[in-house]
Amino acid sequence: MIRYVIFDLDGTLVDSCGICVSILSAMITDRGVDHVIDPVGARQYMSRGGRDMVAALLGPACIDPDEDLVDFRARYSSHVTPIDSLFPGVAESLKQLHGMGLELAICSNKPQGLCDRVLEDTGLAPYFRVVVGGQPGLQPKPAPDLLIAVSEALGCAPHECVYVGDSELDHDVAKTAGMAFCFLTYGYAEPLWVPEVGDSFDCFPSLTTAIAARALQDA
Repeated sequence: MIRYVIFDLDGTLVDSCGICVSILSAMITDRGVDHVIDPVGARQYMSRGGRDMVAALLGPACIDPDEDLVDFRARYSSHVTPIDSLFPGVAESLKQLHGMGLELAICSNKPQGLCDRVLEDTGLAPYFRVVVGGQPGLQPKPAPDLLIAVSEALGCAPHECVYVGDSELDHDVAKTAGMAFCFLTYGYAEPLWVPEVGDSFDCFPSLTTAIAARALQDA
């Protein structure tokens, strides 16, 4: 029985690539470096962790990856995430699942404060009972710490959950935690990658239809 649906955030609900490229491009300009980020090529770095993503996309403007990440996140925290950065159908579909009585949650490597800010900006916050982002004391994905913290906060067992994500990282953490996995193909996975286990969906509404049908079947 699936009663709990846990979502990754970036690449799953929100297309954050444009925001990241904009912030990093401003950092490059501020440093007076002649470097332009390819917005298409940047997508492959979105699921590789903040430090690696910032260092790779800053390129010759990178000074110190750790300090650059702090600068990037400080700028991000004051950046408003527009509603149109949500992938098509996300807002309506989450409202539907929430209205069915399913328990929804977020599990993301994005720092906790930024997760909360993005959800508030995009109007999604009311749909989620639990939001767990990156924080001290919990190892980032693919370690299972964050996903386990979510299931504990929900008060449920792994077999009662499905984890929805868009990358190899999400697949690996779901497998480690013993959760079912659903893959959204439009996110930040490597091109042509497919999960070992779990269903794949090309759009968010089709995922929602499958989860809703499963929930009604289990009811």
